[in-house]
Amino acid sequence: MDHPEAQRAFATDVVRQLRDANYDALWAGGCVRDRLLGRQPKDYDIATSARPEQVRELFGRKRTLAIGAAFGVISVLGHKRVDPIEVATFRSDGNYLDGRRPEQVTFTTAEEDAQRRDFTINGLFYDPLGDRLIDYVDGERDLRAGLVRAIGDPSARFTEDKLRMLRAVRFATTFEFAIDETTRDAIRSMADEVTVVSAERIGVELRKTLIHPNRSQGVRLLHETALLHPLLPALDQLATDHAVAWQAVLTRLQRLETTSLAAAFAALLFQNADSSSIRGLARGFRYTNKEVDRVAWLVEQLPLVEQAADLPWPRLQRVLVHEGAPELLAVSTACWGAEHSGVRTCRTRLAMPIEELNPPLLLTGDDLVAQGLRPGKYFGQLLEELRDAQLEQKVETRSQALDWVDRWLADHPSLGKRP
Repeated sequence: MDHPEAQRAFATDVVRQLRDANYDALWAGGCVRDRLLGRQPKDYDIATSARPEQVRELFGRKRTLAIGAAFGVISVLGHKRVDPIEVATFRSDGNYLDGRRPEQVTFTTAEEDAQRRDFTINGLFYDPLGDRLIDYVDGERDLRAGLVRAIGDPSARFTEDKLRMLRAVRFATTFEFAIDETTRDAIRSMADEVTVVSAERIGVELRKTLIHPNRSQGVRLLHETALLHPLLPALDQLATDHAVAWQAVLTRLQRLETTSLAAAFAALLFQNADSSSIRGLARGFRYTNKEVDRVAWLVEQLPLVEQAADLPWPRLQRVLVHEGAPELLAVSTACWGAEHSGVRTCRTRLAMPIEELNPPLLLTGDDLVAQGLRPGKYFGQLLEELRDAQLEQKVETRSQALDWVDRWLADHPSLGKRP
């Protein structure tokens, strides 16, 4: 949402048009919660007494999308500066047979609609025209108390949608709230059932928890609610059996200063899984190939940072010119502190002018071919050693590089013979 004021005005106008057509209409859910918390809503949802076909008739077929019509949801399109707004008919839900969606819905009243939602802080309505809060579930009280509480019977809410257990942890993490005791007990008793949810949806919730600055508390809550066991069993075992090592994980996460998922995942699992296992876990949560590769790279390079003060510069340089170097420095700082010798070395080197940190190559494979060399696997070895010589400032110009190549070939007579 690039234009929050325009989005708010659009959401207000949609309510106004529904009211003018004699339908009840209110802002619903997260946007109301965020407004009461003094936060900018990420999006706006509207709940209404209008049926899906009536919403489409009012706003027109060209301005509406019926993707969620089976559940009473119509997307209303605005101008190009605003995002579509979901308009949902007040409803109650039937049985949730797949642990995600109701088998059928029944259109009903605002009060019954509030009762079918997940947590009290998400069950609030707001009238933007009359500046009036409508609260059927004591959500405002729980917001003031900093409490995540399931609406009604928490076991029933979690049976309907198992992902709600992870959402409870995520809300507690991002808002720095506590989880209501009865709600927490229900999560603990049902935690192993979270695996019926798709890996992708689990990955989304875990991502939101891990990229938040309060991630350490979020991971602690995952363990305390027994959700860590089905998601990351080895880490859960560490938390149960090795208090010192577990506290080290939480401390790393608390120190970490980045919103990078890859960095957070690496900080979470460093020293507790190898890069191959970590790749598998990240893929299991359906993270992108780039994120999977980056997590593995970070875990593989962390030991080099620990020894950075004693490493030859060319070896360290190849790590620090990687695009993941800022994330590596963030995780390293979280692991060992800003004053660790390896971390200090990396930070100092990364502050070098780019022409010193990563000077242009003096020669490429094409240059070698132009000099009459027959291409072969030895090109890689030759160019790598030439790069080392360049970084060590033993070779500084193209002419010097060509002379270096002649000497290298003389030292390796079985390689690189010109045709």
